[in-house]
Amino acid sequence: MEPFEGPPPRTAALSTPGRIAVAVAIGTVAVGALFHLGMVFLHVAPSNTLSKEHTQAVSDYVYPEFEQNWKLFAPEPLQQNIHVQARAEVRGTDGNLSTTGWVDLTGQDIDAMRHNPFPSHTQQNELRRAWSFYTDTHDDKEQPNSGDRSDMSRTYLQRIVRERFGPRLNGGDVVRVQARSATTPIPQPSWGGTRQPAPGTVYRELPWWPVNAAPAAQENAS
Repeated sequence: MEPFEGPPPRTAALSTPGRIAVAVAIGTVAVGALFHLGMVFLHVAPSNTLSKEHTQAVSDYVYPEFEQNWKLFAPEPLQQNIHVQARAEVRGTDGNLSTTGWVDLTGQDIDAMRHNPFPSHTQQNELRRAWSFYTDTHDDKEQPNSGDRSDMSRTYLQRIVRERFGPRLNGGDVVRVQARSATTPIPQPSWGGTRQPAPGTVYRELPWWPVNAAPAAQENAS
């Protein structure tokens, strides 16, 4: 007697609408990736007819989150540790204002990366690049020197600081935030020559920024 053979095993298959949805999703991701790569390429490529024609569109897309630079190949690497710190002014339920201590935002990012084999791009670069972008477009008196790029850099840094604290803190509403940098020279090794950096930490303190104010009002906040 021949062994009984049951019906062939059923294989799961997507319905026609499911296949269409998957195809659309894959196509959307592919188009988005190609668009992103194309815009970044136009940003870093030598000046050409296409990049000149669409300079404003490329800049609006790339800055500030996707800015590219060649500082990795700088002839003289950074010789300072720069930590971005921030504090908030909070209005309690009783209407009184209180100010938090300085919070080391850079230190938080470093703690999140420590022992993490795959730290996120945000933890590694967002705050550092935002501060660098700000200082590149403002003088030492916090006055803008690069037109629209100055406004963009200030707004970008403000947004990061506000998001780190959130709208509410310690049971109250955050009404203002302030940022500063703490720059500490890195001592040279004994075999690095005789030039030594000045000891101590130098602070660069920015004005207070109202969290709900328009950019023009924020520029005049003190």
